Amino acid sequence: MIFSSTITDIPEIFRLYKLATEYQKQTFPENLWPEFEPDLIRSEVEEGRQFKIMIGKKIACVWAISYNDAVIWPEDDGRSAIYIHRIATNPDFRGNDFVKIIVDWTKKLAKAEGKKYVRLDTCGNNTRLINHYKKCGFEFLGMKKLHDSKGLPAHYTNADVCYFEIEIE
Repeated sequence: MIFSSTITDIPEIFRLYKLATEYQKQTFPENLWPEFEPDLIRSEVEEGRQFKIMIGKKIACVWAISYNDAVIWPEDDGRSAIYIHRIATNPDFRGNDFVKIIVDWTKKLAKAEGKKYVRLDTCGNNTRLINHYKKCGFEFLGMKKLHDSKGLPAHYTNADVCYFEIEIE
């Protein structure tokens, strides 16, 4: 069900990002994903940090992880957490609780790698998404303005960022 993404998946990953942005326009247009740099996605795939959920022969959901997110989480030591980024669900498969599946998978990975936390963030005061992440087991740590977004995708520029964390037992 969960697999590492491959180079041949990149066009579908970008298609899902585009569809996710279209969905954002309908549900929370205040903060939309930009077009992501192809080199970023290619690097994640090559480094084994881009994943997919397959249903049959279709990609149902994609996401990436990172092991350091110093600009968004400056207090982190770079060894404490796994960070989940850019979850995008194929509209044909919405409603399948993929975030919960991703969270459970990431918690197991974090535990196996000796991490203390699974973290994620989102931009803007999207109460619907905040509540969804809380239902998936995240503690909402609050929101603050991100003033230095150097090296991050464009939607982080001067953004209000919501912080979420799950402590690994």
